[in-house]
Amino acid sequence: MDTIIRGLLLNQTVNIIAISGKGMVERAREIHSLSRVCTAALGRTLLAVSMMSAKLKSDGDVMTVTISGNGPAGSITVVGREGGIVKGYIANPTVELPLTESNKLDVGGAVGHVGDIRVIRDFSLKEPYVGSCHLVNGEIAEDFARYFAVSEQQPSLVYLGVRIEPMTGEVRSAAGLILAPLPNCPDEDIDRLEQLGSGIYKLSERMDEGDELETALNALFDGFDFEITERLNPEYRCDCSREKLEGVLVSLGPDELRDIIEEDGQAEIVCRFCNTKYQFGKDVLTELLHAAEIGGSSIEK
Repeated sequence: MDTIIRGLLLNQTVNIIAISGKGMVERAREIHSLSRVCTAALGRTLLAVSMMSAKLKSDGDVMTVTISGNGPAGSITVVGREGGIVKGYIANPTVELPLTESNKLDVGGAVGHVGDIRVIRDFSLKEPYVGSCHLVNGEIAEDFARYFAVSEQQPSLVYLGVRIEPMTGEVRSAAGLILAPLPNCPDEDIDRLEQLGSGIYKLSERMDEGDELETALNALFDGFDFEITERLNPEYRCDCSREKLEGVLVSLGPDELRDIIEEDGQAEIVCRFCNTKYQFGKDVLTELLHAAEIGGSSIEK
């Protein structure tokens, strides 16, 4: 089961959030038939957004992150909800590239080194918060780190790792970590955190070797006053429904719905997040047309 752990370090002067997310990344790989490099790219983004959305306070809060680079994989879109629940897709899921000179998946090459990361936080009753910044290198973790520093004025250490079986493409482990020093964190403690680099970058390796997330974190932060404040069980879960897609069709307006009825007599909508297909016959489309004409949002039940 996937796990998110939130906590504090160094006498409660550093916020920490960590994730073990093999299940959600493997689920995305299966749904979208992802190549290895696209599994890593989308997987890293899923991990980051799951950790970020773990902070959402209510069921109606939604976070949408879009990474738009100039690489062949195209844009990445991930939506997060309360509890770290996520769904996402990548524009060109089957793109594959040669390994880098260091024998690693070329995520930066697939995503692109030039582009933007955009974060929309929709808290239902308030105007959505929108933040963005330019990509660093398309490797995802560094891009999120810049976003936190530039758009949220919160310098953070971000680690995102997805280990993949070379032959089958299956996900062996997926882990992430965000460390965010609070304003009262002494400079010497920040220096201590920076010296943890090599241990942090082996987090997904420890997951691959069988460690539970809490075990790995306790070992990594031994001597750092590590205090766990919350545990969550995130997952990849799409919330699409026939009713929601009826609303999408109604929003097209009467003229476009009439054209669909007259030209095709039916409509098929495929959810980009889970690939579920929804069929709408002529009778249903006619009812939706009526709803659109009177200003409704879907068929009256």
